[in-house]
Amino acid sequence: MNKLSSRDLLAQLIAFPTVSRDSNLGLIEFIRDYLAGLDVACELDYNGERSKANLFATIGPTDRGGVLLSGHSDVVPVDGQAWSLPPFELSERDGKLYGRGSADMKGFIACALAAVPHFLAQPLRLPLHLAFSYDEEVGCLGVRSLLADLEQRPNKPALCIIGEPTELKPVLGHKGKLAMRCQVQGAACHSAYATQGVNAIEYAAKLINRLGEIGQRLSALERQDARFDPPYSTVQTGLIQGGRALNIVPADCQFDFEVRALPAHDPLQVAAELMDYAANTVLPQMRARSAETAIEFQPLSAYPGLATDPHSEAAQLLALLAGSGDFGTVAFGTEGGLFHQAGIPTVICGPGSMDQGHKPDEFVSAEQLAGCDAMLLRLAQWLQESS
Repeated sequence: MNKLSSRDLLAQLIAFPTVSRDSNLGLIEFIRDYLAGLDVACELDYNGERSKANLFATIGPTDRGGVLLSGHSDVVPVDGQAWSLPPFELSERDGKLYGRGSADMKGFIACALAAVPHFLAQPLRLPLHLAFSYDEEVGCLGVRSLLADLEQRPNKPALCIIGEPTELKPVLGHKGKLAMRCQVQGAACHSAYATQGVNAIEYAAKLINRLGEIGQRLSALERQDARFDPPYSTVQTGLIQGGRALNIVPADCQFDFEVRALPAHDPLQVAAELMDYAANTVLPQMRARSAETAIEFQPLSAYPGLATDPHSEAAQLLALLAGSGDFGTVAFGTEGGLFHQAGIPTVICGPGSMDQGHKPDEFVSAEQLAGCDAMLLRLAQWLQESS
């Protein structure tokens, strides 16, 4: 197989419209075939419907831990966005490479694949692993089965580098997230007799107000961590719907809320406090009017935060590769907390900026792509020299 540059590979990866709601198999099978052409075997881990898959591969010795390069294959939709360029076709203009996923995060995957021949050319003392997941954008779902498999292996990776876009700056942390839905079932009646019904919207408002109070407490100075922006855990209600007509007391209302929690804070504590308030204060008020009322909670998605020790081997390796020990954090979430929970210390560093992610005309600069190529060459040298 002819050696392909990261730009060439990025063009091919972008051409696969791997929006989370759709299959990623075309892209995963392309990577599998690319690696097979370089005599690198890989494993595919399918979802239940076999419509999506994770990919895992190892280069070098298999009897020790080594370094894992990780990325997600799915991208966010382009629906309703005003793109001036075709989103699933690589376009280049003024040193910028445009296309959905160019920054988040097919640019990193392209660099990792382009570096494979360099890893193969080295007599690696430690292995290099590749892991590409599905459904990261909808709650870090796909990687969980891959991690469950890695936890059972005698020589799982010793550390992980996730190539989310950080402008190649070394990142050690991000907040965790919990998303939940609350459904309030009241009792309808004509609005002229409003006191005979149970207004689901009004009782939902009591719960939303309590979330606001919890959020205020979380922002207290003693609970802040200056490494993050904002420096405290946040709570917000993002969606709400309820009611049928103005002259009907609404029988139903539902709202979705999320907690973005500092790594040291368990977001389930917010949910537990709200559910306790619902069960012991709000619901008794509702059932005093109608025994048929209810409040139910449904988890939507969750992933843990990440706070890697700056003195850890993973952090020190990243400082070496990135050429900087000025560690930072990012506001967005990653699969990093899940890797950490699986016993694999994790850091984050990749080309591009999330300022361009999820937007029309998403791009990564050619300069950033070249910088990532150089960083991975330094990693190849480190894996050759390490013991």
